[in-house]
Amino acid sequence: MPLVAGIDCSTQSTKALVVDVDSGRTVALGRAAHEVFGGSGARESDPEVWWTGLRDALGETGRGGEIAAISIAGQQHGMVVLDGDGRPLRPAKLWNDTESAPDAAALIEAFGGSEWWAERVGLVPVASFTATKWAWLRRVEPQAALAAAAIRLPHDFLTERLCGRGVTDRGDASGTAWWSTATESYIEEVLGHPSLRLDPALLPEVLGPTQTAGTVTSEAAGFTGIPAGIPVGPGTGDNAGAAVGLGLEAGVPVISLGTSGTAFMVSESRIVDPSGTVAGFADATGRFLPLAATLNCTLAVDRVAAWLGLDRDNVAGDSSVVVLPYFDGERTPNLPNATASIIGLRHTTEPSEILLGAYRGAVVGLLDALDVIDHRSSGIAADAPLVLVGGGAKGSTWRTVVQKMSGRAVQIPEAEELVALGAAAQAASQLSGEQPDQVARRWDTRRGTLLEPVTRDEETRRRIHRVRELMAELNS
Repeated sequence: MPLVAGIDCSTQSTKALVVDVDSGRTVALGRAAHEVFGGSGARESDPEVWWTGLRDALGETGRGGEIAAISIAGQQHGMVVLDGDGRPLRPAKLWNDTESAPDAAALIEAFGGSEWWAERVGLVPVASFTATKWAWLRRVEPQAALAAAAIRLPHDFLTERLCGRGVTDRGDASGTAWWSTATESYIEEVLGHPSLRLDPALLPEVLGPTQTAGTVTSEAAGFTGIPAGIPVGPGTGDNAGAAVGLGLEAGVPVISLGTSGTAFMVSESRIVDPSGTVAGFADATGRFLPLAATLNCTLAVDRVAAWLGLDRDNVAGDSSVVVLPYFDGERTPNLPNATASIIGLRHTTEPSEILLGAYRGAVVGLLDALDVIDHRSSGIAADAPLVLVGGGAKGSTWRTVVQKMSGRAVQIPEAEELVALGAAAQAASQLSGEQPDQVARRWDTRRGTLLEPVTRDEETRRRIHRVRELMAELNS
């Protein structure tokens, strides 16, 4: 019964999942919290906390000394700047740090607009992406940029600490805005632009899905308590890790319900979306992972429920009330300056109708994102269930609203910690020679509840779209 470990290094914590290679059974789970600091758009963390967090999370499992392979999935896009000894020169800029928004806009303009970026790179720069953060560092902290000997993503940083080798994978590299899904290589025009001037020697080597990053060094083994010499998988970003953890076949749609929402699927073909709605990421299996995000999901609905003094599942059976829960503006649809709206109130309107409207508004935004992915990619399989994951997937109202608004069968996997599970599948593939997603399918990670399809509520979707068009005009 060999054991492997999958690590999920997110913004808030590090999780270590120890899994039985043969059955996929979770043997142990450990956690260690992180500190995120900064204000006025800044979101930063000390990368050394991730390293001690990995040690502590593995230690909490009590099984670290038994594992035969390990791999790491981490928060995408973050920028770790290292000195010649591999030590951070400054705190890491995280994916949700928005200080580089002006740099993102300048980069789009510098190359003639979003079409060039979508065609050449696979995405359109926003403040999330690493290239914009490096441009910000050169502009605001030029001495730190001059001192940089290496630039890493969060998962790269931890992988290098484990095996002593500067590597990444195509899934995480595709979220930097300086690596192309068209050429599968770093982009000279971007790296050489005056706002970046980045020597590619400072960047990690990009590995394939089943390549080995290296083996755990004796120094890393002494620090973490895991065996020296065991293989380290290539790792990946968190969304690609979740896709591996689900063992996704091409064309199977996924919605993740968290504080923000994401819609994605594995695609056989590369996507190009000049609007920037869909980011054309690569995945961790050699294919692609088109992904769209909404800013307002479970937190927005919970806010409405709290204001109304309702339990989150105390919703009406039906209502004509439309709620656009855009408390933080919105990314899909692209309405960054929008505010939340409630339309269709009468004297007889019950609070539970307003809460139902909030659920519907959040869900339709994600389903619209899937429609864009379907249009821009190799296509969503007509008979594939919609896989529902994230914290909201546990809620009965979320499930029902997704079912009615989508008209598709809805599958809710029992498996949790999907990012760490994907990393564990990568680690297992180091031992078995299988593709990581094949390992996950062998483990039957999508096993769970299946809700049969119902007739799609077209009238509600049309009503929401009409109100959205009106509010977009008012907020323009």
